[in-house]
Amino acid sequence: MAAPITLSARNLHHQYGQREIICDVSLELRRGQVLGLLGHNGAGKSTLLQALAGALTIHSGQIEIGGFDLQQHAQEAKSCIGFLPETPPLYREMRVDDYLIFVAKLHRMKPAHIADALAQTKQKCGLQECGKHIIGTLSKGYQQRVGIAQAIIHQPQVIILDEPTVGLDPTQIKEIRTLIRELGNVDSVILSTHLLSEVENICDRVEILHHGKLIFSDSSTAMQQHGMQSGFIVTLLAPPNMNVLQALDSVTQVEQLSPTQFKILHAAETDPSAALLALAAQNGWQAQQLTPLKARLEDVFSQLTQNS
Repeated sequence: MAAPITLSARNLHHQYGQREIICDVSLELRRGQVLGLLGHNGAGKSTLLQALAGALTIHSGQIEIGGFDLQQHAQEAKSCIGFLPETPPLYREMRVDDYLIFVAKLHRMKPAHIADALAQTKQKCGLQECGKHIIGTLSKGYQQRVGIAQAIIHQPQVIILDEPTVGLDPTQIKEIRTLIRELGNVDSVILSTHLLSEVENICDRVEILHHGKLIFSDSSTAMQQHGMQSGFIVTLLAPPNMNVLQALDSVTQVEQLSPTQFKILHAAETDPSAALLALAAQNGWQAQQLTPLKARLEDVFSQLTQNS
């Protein structure tokens, strides 16, 4: 059975002057999903996330969060949202604990629940030792953790993150990605990014926004397979004539990449790799390695946006 829908957006439009920033965008998010919103700079990602978070009033369309219409039942809908904008909304002169308690009160949490929520949130975000620290004295990676903590302390159904790893070093990026994936296993996360590795590592689904329009909506696996040729690269230390490889059943093209390495394309519904390895063993071709072709997400992204 499919997980329940936590966020639904239908036919969203938004303009700045005469320029349409969001054009007929529809999407949905389910519990247990991490959805990656991809797009070039200026594609409208931040505008869309602000609209979904209720921080920006759209010109037309409908948004439901946790089953509540964001326009008709704004308070109930916003209580289901945790939002981290691209610039974290931190009071740098406050201590971490004081700031998170302040945020919890803004979300109208019951006083009796705040202490437990604070402890759980700090544990999730790796902030157990930082409670008494002034936010401005923390590294950028830990300030980003505090930003995520303020977005989740009230235990929202939907967590919206705008470029959550921008400006971080590789270790910090890895830690924040692990945290986002853990959050997505329990709740729902939608994040904007221009890093294809982010999509590959943590996202279940991908939406590509281009000039304000959604041009791709599918799983990250489907994106990787989009437009991919069926084939593999094989290393043969004592290779036969290329005509022999070309004659294999269902092989459509053979390209010699080096004296011992060959790129072999074949029909999508077949796979001649087993037959090739059997022939290699029989004829002493000394097969060393066979690697299925895998599309680079960068190439797929470029192809999709150029075609649009």
